[in-house]
Amino acid sequence: MRVIATTTDPVRLSFLRALLADAGIGTVILDAHISAIEGGIGAFPRRLAVVEEDERRARAVMQEAGEETA
Repeated sequence: MRVIATTTDPVRLSFLRALLADAGIGTVILDAHISAIEGGIGAFPRRLAVVEEDERRARAVMQEAGEETA
């Protein structure tokens, strides 16, 4: 797995997942369950990851949409 984005913004995370899903790229959110520990304050970033084979294409899709990659 390769991390392509890190964010504390759940809306951005959802957008990025939808953007990549539309391109046929599967994603995994790492650290998603930390919110149970932090109480939902958004202090800990979540990481968006893709399989290594999709990394280059995922970064291209994100850059085309004007999104930064990690």
